[in-house]
Amino acid sequence: MKFFSYFMLLCMICNGFCTTTKYFTFEEDAPGTEIGNLSQDLKIDPEEDPETSFKFIQKTSSIIHMRKADGLLTVGEVLDREQLCQRSPQCLITFDVVAFSKEKFQLIHVEIEVRDINDHSPRFTRNETHLDVPEDSPLNSRFPLDVAVDLDAGDNYVQSYYISHTNNFIVEVSTREDGAKSAELVLIKALDRETEEFYTIEVTATDGGNPAKSGETTVYIRVLDSNDNSPTFEHNSLKVELSEDAPVGSRVLKVHAFDPDAGINGEVVYGFVEGSPTDVTRVFQIDLISGEVTLRDTVDYESKKSYELHIQASDLGSNSISSTCRAIVDILDVNDNAPEISIKPMTSTSDGVAFITEAAAEESFVALISTSDGDSGPNGYVRTTLQGHEHFKLTQAYSDTFMIVTTTTLDREAIPEYNLTVISEDLGTPPFKTIKHYTIRITDENDNAPTFSKASYDVSVMENNIPGSYMTTVVARDLDAGKNGKVFYSLIDSKAPDGSPMSTFVSVDPHSGSVYTLRSFNFETLREVEFAVKASDKGFPPLSSTTLIQIRVVDENDNFPYFTYPVLRNDSAEIPIPFNAQAGYLALRVTAKDEDSGVNSELSFHILEDDNQLFSVDKNTGEIFLKRRLASSCGDVLQITVSVVDGGREPLTSLASVRFVVTDTRAQEDQVVILLRSKDDETVEFDVWTLVIAGFGGCCVLLLGAISVITVSCALKRRRRSFGRDGLYGSTPLSKSNNSGSNVYNGANAFLRNESESMQPCLYEDKSLDFEEKLFLPCKPFEQTFLWQDEKYCLQTSGTSTTDQLSVKDSGKGDSDCNDSDSDSSGAALRRSLTTFQPTARGLFGDWKSGVIQTRHTLAPPGSAYTIGFSHTPLYNTTHHLNTHLNTHSSHLTARRWNEGPGNMQSRPMQTFSRTGTLPSYSAHQERRSRAGEPEQTLAQTYTQTRSRAGEPEHMQTYTRTRTADPEQTQTYTQTQTEVATSF
Repeated sequence: MKFFSYFMLLCMICNGFCTTTKYFTFEEDAPGTEIGNLSQDLKIDPEEDPETSFKFIQKTSSIIHMRKADGLLTVGEVLDREQLCQRSPQCLITFDVVAFSKEKFQLIHVEIEVRDINDHSPRFTRNETHLDVPEDSPLNSRFPLDVAVDLDAGDNYVQSYYISHTNNFIVEVSTREDGAKSAELVLIKALDRETEEFYTIEVTATDGGNPAKSGETTVYIRVLDSNDNSPTFEHNSLKVELSEDAPVGSRVLKVHAFDPDAGINGEVVYGFVEGSPTDVTRVFQIDLISGEVTLRDTVDYESKKSYELHIQASDLGSNSISSTCRAIVDILDVNDNAPEISIKPMTSTSDGVAFITEAAAEESFVALISTSDGDSGPNGYVRTTLQGHEHFKLTQAYSDTFMIVTTTTLDREAIPEYNLTVISEDLGTPPFKTIKHYTIRITDENDNAPTFSKASYDVSVMENNIPGSYMTTVVARDLDAGKNGKVFYSLIDSKAPDGSPMSTFVSVDPHSGSVYTLRSFNFETLREVEFAVKASDKGFPPLSSTTLIQIRVVDENDNFPYFTYPVLRNDSAEIPIPFNAQAGYLALRVTAKDEDSGVNSELSFHILEDDNQLFSVDKNTGEIFLKRRLASSCGDVLQITVSVVDGGREPLTSLASVRFVVTDTRAQEDQVVILLRSKDDETVEFDVWTLVIAGFGGCCVLLLGAISVITVSCALKRRRRSFGRDGLYGSTPLSKSNNSGSNVYNGANAFLRNESESMQPCLYEDKSLDFEEKLFLPCKPFEQTFLWQDEKYCLQTSGTSTTDQLSVKDSGKGDSDCNDSDSDSSGAALRRSLTTFQPTARGLFGDWKSGVIQTRHTLAPPGSAYTIGFSHTPLYNTTHHLNTHLNTHSSHLTARRWNEGPGNMQSRPMQTFSRTGTLPSYSAHQERRSRAGEPEQTLAQTYTQTRSRAGEPEHMQTYTRTRTADPEQTQTYTQTQTEVATSF
């Protein structure tokens, strides 16, 4: 079906006018005969507007052809006027043509008159007629003859009658009301039956054609011997009027004839003359006795406007002679016809429906309306109106023909269809009204882009999904119809965070808009991705819109937790524990990590195997405590199995075997702890300590006296110690850390020996950046410490950062991370992050102040803790101090180790670090002690401290302390200070 074969016609503005053009042609003209040229007659030059074309509004039959380019009208097939316009004096072929281009159009009403040619001869209904004429018929008696019929019209119709020669009769021709010619024989000479009983007369009917054509009939007359008198009508001619709405049986007229004869010769009977037309005998009937004419059938003014009746009267006598009377019946018009409406749309597919595009401009032509009424006078005058919607109106084209045009632009999405009503009403009394409903459907234009139901879609997908899994469906609606409203979806390819095209991650069903995965997502590598989907229609040109889809990958518990401390080797680790560890002793703090997130990464710790039932673990912090004091019966090696479990719905577990090796080292009470804490966590830490302080506040009040006694005892104890142990540094006692942060180490793995043990140098390095640094130094002197095994560890820390890694074990043979000694467990397991700090100046009374110092190197995690042990002799690794000796046989610095007695020294290598500030800038010069029975010895110690401020040169301060011991235990302290500005 071609809905839009003439689409462009509907988009033109009706700014033209309507013209009526008349042409004529003759019947029997050969096909192809030119009738007229519309473009020439209407002054339309196709060369000026080559896109101008002509079209029938409603296709006519094939009798008329029209050339589309210039409107040339030709005969399509042989015309037969008598077939086209039977009984019509004028034969017209009418139709409507539109001449249009892109800019304008013109409506043309064409009337073609088919003119008659004399192609038919007159013809009588009978070839012969028998007529009885009484011999005593009076002169001028008239005897009607059959009427000749000619199918031609006008001058080609019957014009005259002729009869063959006779002395008794002549023919007279008269014109009837309908214009037909009729003939009568008139007696001009008395008849004498005895002289001549029979007459034969040839009657000829001739038309007015050139050349003329004729038809003949023969009249046979027999002379009868008749009465003396014949019936005589009161009126030889009558004229009456009859309303077309008269019912059947209505009286039309009544005739009366008088016969002076007596008896049956005077009794008159009536009837129609033999040979009367069938339309007369069909519509009318006459009473044989009364002569009353009544209506046998209904009459219609629009079909026939008048009838001519020939009535004869005869007596009942022998040889009766009849007489005739002519009666004319005129039909009166009444308003019995309602107006007729004919609608011819420009584009339609069914009756009663017209189509117009929504892109049509104002004043666009839609359809042609023609009205007619078969009545005459005011009854035939028609008034036409259009109702239904203000978007359309009627414009008169010509006569009773109108055009439906638009009054504004149209929108199919707002109103897809209009139901209009055409009302035609005549001016009769009462008026007749005709109502015709008409539908105008708006055809679609692609003027709406698809619209998504959401501007963006948030979709969650579990990681480890199966490729091809359904995720979501995007929905877009297009208000257009047909292919303009058919929506197809496509993926706008973009780059994923890893640089891969999005088309390798997801796919979009072009018809349903369903989105599917093409690969399995991994939460740990890709947590969120965003892409766009486009919805396009099939219009021309196509319109489209986009929406964003944000995929959030939901974590699945697919990663096992793993231990980060202690470092495991073959899923096991060895941890030293003092032989005198008491109940509640913190033996180890294990830490673990899980690559998952949320509850899947929430870890808890458990002890699965503990044969001696010695240990308990805090499931949240991983701190492993002794439940009771160690006994010799427990053995030298205590083995437990620790598990870490994540919080997933189906939890995953990792196991570690921990071997606690009992050492001969005593549990040390004094420890050095460096606690790094982010400023962001300050409030939280403060709240924790506040709760602790509040809980133990009451106890502190009760123990105030005990604390005073302990303080005095500690002071006395310091005086009794040797010079190397006598208050080199002093501070408030170290509080036991209760921080439950993930990276706080409380020093359970650092062990201090007594004074008689060998002394080791202690190294440490800064790894924090913008954190506060809390420094606490012990009241007791520094002592050597070892870690894990043997005596090769001078320092043990608990950091977890992988930056600024530093090994604190030293074999003197290069990097300790390469397992170059038999005590190494693994290179990676012994890597630690160390922290350098700069203590503040000592007070005059031998107590050091805790300070807050801005650190200088890399960032440490919040809440990290370190445990540090020192030897009796503080060391440094800078090159400007005189008493640091370089071992010429290696690239390591050599520190002096002092034994009992003067001059008895041993050298021990230590690891070298190139970064400035690896050690705090103080050094030991000498230490002398007196034995029993020896002379009095003077013990002196000198240390150097270097300080610097931003933008200033470094300052080096040198402190010297001396103590003189006499037999009476008299002690003298001298302190000097030298400050020198240095620049390294």
